[in-house]
Amino acid sequence: MSVLMMVCCFQYCIAQTADSLLNFIASNKSRASLFLQQNDTTVAALNENMLMPLASTVKIMVAIEFSKQAALRVINEDKYVALSELNKYYLPNTDGNAHPNWIAYEKSKTHIKGDSAKLIDIARGMIIFSSNANTEFLMDLLGFDNVKNNIQLLGLRQHTAIYPLVASLFMYQNPKNKSEESILKGISHLSWEEYSRYVFDMHNALKYDTVLKFRFRPQDLTMKMQKAWSDRLPASTTREYVRICKILNNRKFFDENTYGVLSDVLESVMESAANQKWLKHAGMKGGSTAWVLTKALYATTKDDTRIELAYFFNNLTEAENARLQKWMNSFELKILSEPAFRMKVKQALK
Repeated sequence: MSVLMMVCCFQYCIAQTADSLLNFIASNKSRASLFLQQNDTTVAALNENMLMPLASTVKIMVAIEFSKQAALRVINEDKYVALSELNKYYLPNTDGNAHPNWIAYEKSKTHIKGDSAKLIDIARGMIIFSSNANTEFLMDLLGFDNVKNNIQLLGLRQHTAIYPLVASLFMYQNPKNKSEESILKGISHLSWEEYSRYVFDMHNALKYDTVLKFRFRPQDLTMKMQKAWSDRLPASTTREYVRICKILNNRKFFDENTYGVLSDVLESVMESAANQKWLKHAGMKGGSTAWVLTKALYATTKDDTRIELAYFFNNLTEAENARLQKWMNSFELKILSEPAFRMKVKQALK
């Protein structure tokens, strides 16, 4: 096969998978939300004000607080932290091996010294590998109230409480052999504030009770329990996360030093020489559960086109979730690189 034909086939595959994801959104509008802007103008919108679980996309909020404090020297991003401190927040078999994979990566890059990692690498591991342990350690270090206060600072009107994701799993344990229905009924009656308060109590206990996580019973997390947990995750809208992405993209809201740290944490895609040829900067974060799939991203191209996109799904089947994850990269690439595809998205979601 000639090089040209290989390129053509590659481009065809990108177009096909990008169209597949767009067609899924258009055919499943009640389970999807999308908001797309270009140079401050709305290109496409679908259920953009619908509150939906964020999963790990909420970690953007932690990255912002980390960057603010690092820029102000409140924390030293080059300080080393013992991996044993991070492991206090790690609950095995609950993160798809994200945390062990991050540690293995850092060791392969010889970034680990004296069994310790730099704060900046811990923050990058939260975004690139989506380590929940790193996230909860950083939330403690930065201050949960400081992370939460960014909701108001960024002008977000639709965003539920931000709380520790790992500790929230303990809400669905059954130490007293209660029925599953009674546990779920009790949780359903809790307000967002009450729910997050209980989670924080468990989070604080988890830090100091060395045997608590060894009492964790994965078998208690039935699919029904996991669905209830997923539905109660911190939530927001695609409109709000495009607002955040615009702030990250336009480089006007924060000071230069804060944006410098944000680039290190959120913009690992710019470490690719291929991306450097056509992008000035770009960053992203996604998240998923068995039912949820979310993504927020931003980019400024070399011709000064600014694009911000957020798209969320909920109530997916396992098969749908797997297919969508395979199509996401092609979909995002087409949106960022092809004006014609952006118009195609607009027409499909009218």
